[in-house]
Amino acid sequence: MLHNFVAEVHGIHSVAVVSSDGLLLLGSEPDDVSGAADGQNMPEAPAHPGQAGQSRMDLAAVVSGLASLTVGAARLMDGGRVRQTTVAMTDGVLVVMSISDGSLLGVHAAADCDMSVIAYHMALFVGRAGHVLTPALRSELRQATGSAD
Repeated sequence: MLHNFVAEVHGIHSVAVVSSDGLLLLGSEPDDVSGAADGQNMPEAPAHPGQAGQSRMDLAAVVSGLASLTVGAARLMDGGRVRQTTVAMTDGVLVVMSISDGSLLGVHAAADCDMSVIAYHMALFVGRAGHVLTPALRSELRQATGSAD
């Protein structure tokens, strides 16, 4: 589902699904996105192999931190539950959307992307996958890949 989401939506640089405890559940690397979106073969290994996966982890950390800040702000302002946060930058945009049980979907996209299309596809992804993207998924993924937290 994540691959389809990334491949179908023009302008996405990377995506991270983050658990309620701030850990990466699923993610895409920027190079994965450009290869998938263009319909081309996946790119070669990164120039710095030690940094493979680092972009996903960085995006997950930013998404988790941003969500924490906005939840705190909503509490101070009696604003209720935070559904979506958008950060517009000169060269990009970051959109964070609540999924379920505190899980989050973070999308880093190009500055010239169509935000209505990005938000629409994010909402579709959350609607389709939200019920399974829970903290329990992290332990299942860890067991399936044989890796530790």
